[in-house]
Amino acid sequence: MTLKPYTQIPIAECNQPLLPIPDHIPRVLPHAYQSLAAPYGERSPFWLRAGVIERLEIAIHQLRSHQLGLAVYDAYRPVEVQQFMVDHTFADLVQGMDLTPDLDLEPVWQQVYQFWAVPSWDLATPPPHSTGAAIDLALTDLAGYPLDLGSQIDQISPRSHPQFFAEHPDQDPGGIYAFYRDLLKQAMGNAGFCQHPNEWWHFSWGDQLWAWLSGAEQAIYGRA
Repeated sequence: MTLKPYTQIPIAECNQPLLPIPDHIPRVLPHAYQSLAAPYGERSPFWLRAGVIERLEIAIHQLRSHQLGLAVYDAYRPVEVQQFMVDHTFADLVQGMDLTPDLDLEPVWQQVYQFWAVPSWDLATPPPHSTGAAIDLALTDLAGYPLDLGSQIDQISPRSHPQFFAEHPDQDPGGIYAFYRDLLKQAMGNAGFCQHPNEWWHFSWGDQLWAWLSGAEQAIYGRA
């Protein structure tokens, strides 16, 4: 288990509160991880830091000019939930495999950690979602219906990489997947967010991943 390079970025915690995402911002329900009985306790996956909510509102406003919207798939994720989902994803990937004692499972773990952050309890290396600064989004029409962007959220596949369809136009008849992904990235980028290199749906503002991608000297949000 290797920590991601962005975890080397220092954190200068600004102590902004975690707040509920406003009700007027749509969300994808039922929440996928809650449906699996992930251990949220009294916490909600639909919380974000105050500054992140402000920027999310900017992105939503921009997308309205394209007759599109956003729906929140996932936001705040306690470390306990991060561990639960890492274990769940690993179990899914090995299901049906012949698990002999000499089977090398390292390639499976590499797949898992290509898409999931290490569920670290170290305050210096929090998973992005555990800071309240990362958000997973679905692009929607104005009625709030999620659009098809070429892969499911959390799908462990090369098709989930943001530029997959731009680089493989033969798998994107009409170019609609690449077009929608570009619109999403542009709207979120104009609001200050940075996109996860492996996940078209994941955006951050203020955490270590954002600092690493944007060139900022430090993150302003640590584990919440």
